[in-house]
Amino acid sequence: MRVPMPKLPSLLRPADLVRRLRRNVGLRVISIMIAVGLWIFVNAGQRGAVETLSVPLSYRSLAPGLVIVNHPPDFAKIEVAGPRTLLSLLDPERMTVKLDLAGMPTGHSDLKLSPSMFNIPRQTSVTRITPDEVHVDVDRIVTRELPIHLDVDGQPGANHEVSAVEIRPSTVAVSGPSRYVMALQRIDTEPLELKGESSDVEARLVLLSPDTNVHLGVNRVEVRLDIAEIIANREFKGVPVEVRDTDFKFRLSPQKATITVRGPAARLDGLDPKGMVYVDAKGGDPGAHDLPLQVELPDGMQLVKQSPDHVKLKIYKEKRTDLNDGKAS
Repeated sequence: MRVPMPKLPSLLRPADLVRRLRRNVGLRVISIMIAVGLWIFVNAGQRGAVETLSVPLSYRSLAPGLVIVNHPPDFAKIEVAGPRTLLSLLDPERMTVKLDLAGMPTGHSDLKLSPSMFNIPRQTSVTRITPDEVHVDVDRIVTRELPIHLDVDGQPGANHEVSAVEIRPSTVAVSGPSRYVMALQRIDTEPLELKGESSDVEARLVLLSPDTNVHLGVNRVEVRLDIAEIIANREFKGVPVEVRDTDFKFRLSPQKATITVRGPAARLDGLDPKGMVYVDAKGGDPGAHDLPLQVELPDGMQLVKQSPDHVKLKIYKEKRTDLNDGKAS
């Protein structure tokens, strides 16, 4: 059985082809011009687009024992030029620039930012970087033990003073960049306010860090202030010298003394020295005697100095008729 062959389309003759091409020539030309114009417009716009991005900067691989003292920027602003379709796909978080600080010396260093550091697609380019240079200041970390100083604001009560100060602990470990730590002499507490107290004071106080870069081993301390009466010295001149325990008339030389007494200032202000200075003539026979000068003070008082140390006492054989018969020269 014979299968019939399909009919092949007849080839156009050259004349028919020319006639067909001549149909709607104007519309064909206009269409081509519009397509070319659109292609030029789109591509020209794509190639001339610019996108501004803030790209994160990270600092890594700094050697142990070193610290960045200044505050270098966390972002760099870049301008990227290229086709708009490509620029729209850029993600700044995926473009983070990691600056390697391995081998960085102490002191100031400058790190140059170049376009090659930024991960951008082909057909795009980095046209501007702000800043184009990063300044890094590196210092050594050191640790020192420093004394703690109590800052007192105000005064105890009248005629009272701080007699002793106890701080627990009395020192604190301080660590941080050497330029800050090595310049310190002490660490201060927050002020402890006194309002005329006459008894001991206890408090828990915060330590004040001198700089945000400095770390303190402890943040608080216990303090105790012993408040006591002010102890002072006072000199009394021309104090009459009494003669005790004799029934005879006498002559005393000198008859007055000077004493210096130590004790609470408030009590010294009201102290009357009359009757405190004397010589003991008990058992003394008539005649001339060189007797030590004695001072009798109230409790809590202390004799610092006296003048004279001895007095001359002449006892007569004649008895006294009353307590005022004694004579002094």
